Amino acid sequence: MRLWRMTMLKQLLRKNPWKMLMEFQSHPNGGQCPARLVSDNMDLKVSIPRKTGQKLPHRALSDLARKYGPIMHLQLGEISTVVVSSPATAKEVLRTQDVIFGTRPLLLASDILTYGWQGIAMTPTNDYWREMRKALMMELLTAKRVQYFSFIRYDMVNNLIESIRSLAGSPINLTKEIFHTVSSITCRAALGAQFKDQDEFIELGNKLFELSGGFDLADLFPSVELIHSVTGLKEKLVDIRQRSSKILDTVINEHKENRRRRAEEGKIQKEQDEDLVDILLRLQESGTLDIPITTESMKAVLYDVFAAGTDTSSVTVDWTMAELLRNPRVLKKLQAEIRQVFKGKKEIEESDIEKLSYLKLVLKETFRLHIPAPFLLPREATETCEIDGFEIPLKTQVLVNAWAIGRDPELWHNAESYEPERFINSDIEYKGNNFELLPFGAGKRMCPGITYGMANVELPLVKLLYHFNWQLPDGMAPEDVDMTELFGTTVSRKNSLRVVATPYND
Repeated sequence: MRLWRMTMLKQLLRKNPWKMLMEFQSHPNGGQCPARLVSDNMDLKVSIPRKTGQKLPHRALSDLARKYGPIMHLQLGEISTVVVSSPATAKEVLRTQDVIFGTRPLLLASDILTYGWQGIAMTPTNDYWREMRKALMMELLTAKRVQYFSFIRYDMVNNLIESIRSLAGSPINLTKEIFHTVSSITCRAALGAQFKDQDEFIELGNKLFELSGGFDLADLFPSVELIHSVTGLKEKLVDIRQRSSKILDTVINEHKENRRRRAEEGKIQKEQDEDLVDILLRLQESGTLDIPITTESMKAVLYDVFAAGTDTSSVTVDWTMAELLRNPRVLKKLQAEIRQVFKGKKEIEESDIEKLSYLKLVLKETFRLHIPAPFLLPREATETCEIDGFEIPLKTQVLVNAWAIGRDPELWHNAESYEPERFINSDIEYKGNNFELLPFGAGKRMCPGITYGMANVELPLVKLLYHFNWQLPDGMAPEDVDMTELFGTTVSRKNSLRVVATPYND
């Protein structure tokens, strides 16, 4: 084993590490999972990398699934991994055997950034996770709390509209504008009113999204500590944690001081005025949780909520706008619906967004083609079990290729085309009951923030489409919109969407 490690490191230092990774897919002490073993090295060598000119992981594994079937075994470095790529196998993992596949593998980024897995999303299933998730579900992610945060959404989206209006007629970087708006909404909901280092905190989050791709060599070869130095990933993650931790310490201390002052003055903070820091401090002071909340666990949860609440929502709005500009018929139809529903109204009320039936179809189609997290979040088998007749050993990492399911031509007519009408008279939803469409996952590890996330998608999108007519710059044709992907925590657009907005006069 020592010789194998040294050989691997020499290869890593002198050639494409991803190609090397696949050449070492069956190392001396590694057994083979009894599930279908993907062993065609030539396919794998050109498939797994994120490198330009080679297929991204979700696309590569989709191609392999069509060749080898909906359940495959890959030896990714030292990690035995099973990839499932059909609604039936996804249901086995996410619902039928949810108890077995309900935990997370221990990944480097989540260890560092959440102070030893004290967050929510990537924390293994244990008593701490259950307590914190329950607290968030009851205190932060209820429909009532999401409604309390509506004033933040209106404020920040109105700022977005005014910013674009000031640049009317000139090309703007819409991707950047959307990300800044959604991240600012989440920052204020989690951390309170705009604070001194908010822009730096948002930028640190952006760097995290770029670093956390889920196929990092340090996670694929966990026993080889030297890889941390070779890749530099650990050093970068530690730097992000230290800088963000300093900012969060300041925010938390300011909240503590405000709470102390209110207590001295006999004032009671109204529930609707609480942000996430206030909620966590209240729970900490009350001592009602079986597991006490520490400052570190508080910071871990805050960073988790910021990451989850920012990237997926902004990416969804961005992909939707790109698809609308590529498909003028759909854009025209959706704008007509929005402008009819809100005609003559001074303000777009979120309660009226429910009347936009075509918008619901458009968002489903965006989720189908551009699911934010193509593999959802990784799972790990807590005991040996079977899926579709194949034995899955204990500790096997399991990926659900939800992206492949969304583009499977056996499930969807014209699977690569953007056709929202396909969902007319369809019972398919995205709330975890239909395994053809899984943007939020399913089962007990399903994303708990659907209501919050969709509010951050729908209001910005509706306001952008109501207040402006949209064109591509420099005479660009719709089919020329660049849809190149960037693989990271989510699959975002590699190149920013540049557009020209013209104010719409009702």
